[in-house]
Amino acid sequence: MSDEPQPKKPRPGWASHEPQAADTPDDARDDTRTDAAGLPRSNESDGEADGHGEPGPASAKTGASATAGASAKKAAREERRAALKARRTGWRRLVPTWRMVLGAFLVTALLVVGGFLLGYTLVQIPAANAAATQQANVYLYADGTVIARDGEVNRENVTLSQISEDAQHAVLAAEDRDFYTESAVDPLAMVRGAWNTLTGKGKQSGSTITQQYVKNYYLRQEQTVTRKVKEFFIAIKLDRNQSKDEILEGYLNTSFFGRGAYGIQAAAHAYYDMDASELDAGRAAYLAALVNAPSQYDVVAHPGNRAFVEKRWNYVLDGMVDEGWLDPAERARLTFPVPKRTTLSTTMSGQRGYIVNIVKQHLVDNKIVDEASLDAGGYRITTTLQKSKQDAFVESVDDNLMDRLDKKNRKVDTYVRAGGASIEPKTGKVVAMYNGIDYVKQYTPNATRRDFQVGSSFKPFVFTAAVENGSRTQDGRRITPGTHYDGTSERPVQGWPGPRYAPENEDHEDYGDITVSEATDKSVNAVYAQMAVDVGPDKVRKTAVGLGLSPDTPDLDGAGPSIALGVANASVLDMTQAYATLANHGKHTPYTLVEKVTQNGRDIALPERHTRRAVSREAADTTTSVLKGVVEKGTATAAQTSGRPAAGKTGTAEEDTAAWFAGYTPDLATVVAVMGQDPVTAGHKSLYGAMGLPRVNGGGAPAEIWGQYTRDALEGEPVSSFSLRLQPGADESQPPAPDSSGGPSSSGDVSAPATDAPDDEDTDSGTPDDDGGSTGDDGSESEGENSTGGTTTGSPTGDTGDSGGTGTGTGGGDTTGGGTTDDGGSNRDELPGPGGLSGALDGRRWD
Repeated sequence: MSDEPQPKKPRPGWASHEPQAADTPDDARDDTRTDAAGLPRSNESDGEADGHGEPGPASAKTGASATAGASAKKAAREERRAALKARRTGWRRLVPTWRMVLGAFLVTALLVVGGFLLGYTLVQIPAANAAATQQANVYLYADGTVIARDGEVNRENVTLSQISEDAQHAVLAAEDRDFYTESAVDPLAMVRGAWNTLTGKGKQSGSTITQQYVKNYYLRQEQTVTRKVKEFFIAIKLDRNQSKDEILEGYLNTSFFGRGAYGIQAAAHAYYDMDASELDAGRAAYLAALVNAPSQYDVVAHPGNRAFVEKRWNYVLDGMVDEGWLDPAERARLTFPVPKRTTLSTTMSGQRGYIVNIVKQHLVDNKIVDEASLDAGGYRITTTLQKSKQDAFVESVDDNLMDRLDKKNRKVDTYVRAGGASIEPKTGKVVAMYNGIDYVKQYTPNATRRDFQVGSSFKPFVFTAAVENGSRTQDGRRITPGTHYDGTSERPVQGWPGPRYAPENEDHEDYGDITVSEATDKSVNAVYAQMAVDVGPDKVRKTAVGLGLSPDTPDLDGAGPSIALGVANASVLDMTQAYATLANHGKHTPYTLVEKVTQNGRDIALPERHTRRAVSREAADTTTSVLKGVVEKGTATAAQTSGRPAAGKTGTAEEDTAAWFAGYTPDLATVVAVMGQDPVTAGHKSLYGAMGLPRVNGGGAPAEIWGQYTRDALEGEPVSSFSLRLQPGADESQPPAPDSSGGPSSSGDVSAPATDAPDDEDTDSGTPDDDGGSTGDDGSESEGENSTGGTTTGSPTGDTGDSGGTGTGTGGGDTTGGGTTDDGGSNRDELPGPGGLSGALDGRRWD
């Protein structure tokens, strides 16, 4: 077979593309046919080629016909298009063709998918905004009643378990009933919400709870497209990272409910004064309705909107029924729960601001919570303060002091300040405090300030130190309640190596030979200055600090004999703690203001508090027996209005700038101080003439406040009597010194211990028993049991004599002598006059 290419037979319909001759007749060019495909084809004979496969004249003719046919078809198509365009006139030209619609759809789909992928990639979950994380610290009374909330944002985050199921379901019924089954975003709901808003059915965003939470927690509230886009993508991502319960919890803690309340816990207190865990279906439905329009839906602020609000409230409840969250029968019984018009104020006015600041300082000082963490907020602090006692304290100060002031007509009355504190002796819990008339008017807390002298209320610490150390007089006599001293005014103390010190008694009264018990009743300065030297000022200081005074108390160190007259500037709260230790038979439990601290439901550990023995029981109880006489027949008879067995001591600072009464029953230790301070310069001011009285002293307003408060604070509780174990010989009157006119001799050891003094080095760290004992004392101590030579009842029975009472004056200030003065000073504690008011006017004396 030859390798030369063989000629092929033309396929049917094949035509040569050889150009036809220009002179071919038209009829010959038109003599063509088209096959089924519409292609021109020539006669069969014209399709033959010569022997070499080259097209012949017929093929050329066919090719020309095909070209002409194609041109004809093109012309026809253009003609049809022109005709179609001619028909698409007017509005028809604006209607896109199906090709345009399809193309636009494909392009849009590509843009949407691409934009979604791009947005999902670029938009990240940001950190929470500062406003969403900021919380208030909530301060509570011991019974859970709210004292105050501090912080710029009123919010208290709670866990979902701390929110009632009714509250959870009510919010879901109001905002997003398909929350647990739907995706993070619902485009149809967004469209529906926009339509409802436009048609006047209420403002509805159409956002899911997840989207609303994203807006509250991560973004801001501005209505911008950028924010909505971010909200959309963050919600989708958040739904993948957090559970539905976590999102719902966050939403309930960040939503705004009006009345300045952010979060459902704050809202529950703002409207109904209860925790979110206590919300029932009716109240929960109202709070849920508030989310839609917090300000307008407050029916107290806008009573005209109540009909519309009730309609929304019914909508929420009906939704709860539809979803199976509320029993129809219960739903039928519900009535609209009108919120309270006023709830407990959570501002800093009144006593609240003082309490918040003092408790915060207590938390920081005891390293419970640091200051930075407190500033961040979110803490729930249950204090030891008892609301009934706190209210009783405020009422007593108002009744016995503030209501008696005439600030318009007596300038001195504008100087009057008051401070007070009350502690349970056995537990160390501070149950009440008074710090001032109003925190927003007087910022300084009078219960904790340390800038006023305590006056003669310090004297019991001198006697306690004497008994504790078995101290003796200069001539060697053991110091007991019956020990005789020279009570001559301005008598120089004996045995003091420092500068001459000769303090004056009140109104320069000379008492001559007088027992310690009498000298305490009448607050004789000459006796106690000498006793401080007999004991030793350093030992007195040590005892005072052991009982509860701060070692940093101003003017407590280096005071010399004047320490006995109260030159130290202790705080009311510190003095209360010291007297509580005496009431607790010498066992000291550091005071506390905090019962419990939690943050976001997590308990914060509190430091352990150990009870220790500060002084022996005999020293504390013997002091109590002496102080009972002060209330029964001394300078503090006004305190008898408590109606309970009581012990205490009055005190007046130098120049009458402060008056004190520190006292206790077996169940409660309380100290009250009235102070003088210029409201403009903050300088200390004398209180001569305040309340229309010649002067203010501890037996007046302070003792009267103490008596009323103690009566009201312990109302309904059984009356307890003191059960005392006294030092040996405490109830015996000692004979006076051989030369009583000269006072105790300078011979003898200043603080030589008695051979029968008890061993008081007890460092018990147990907690006090209910009967006053201690888990850790030696077995020899038991409540109500006498030591050898002691007694359990009454005051010392030594000869009280008849001093004729105390002299009174109408002018001049009380002066507390310093260690370098020649004539000393005087703390003026007068016997009370008629009606319980302090002072005897015009030189008269009261028995």
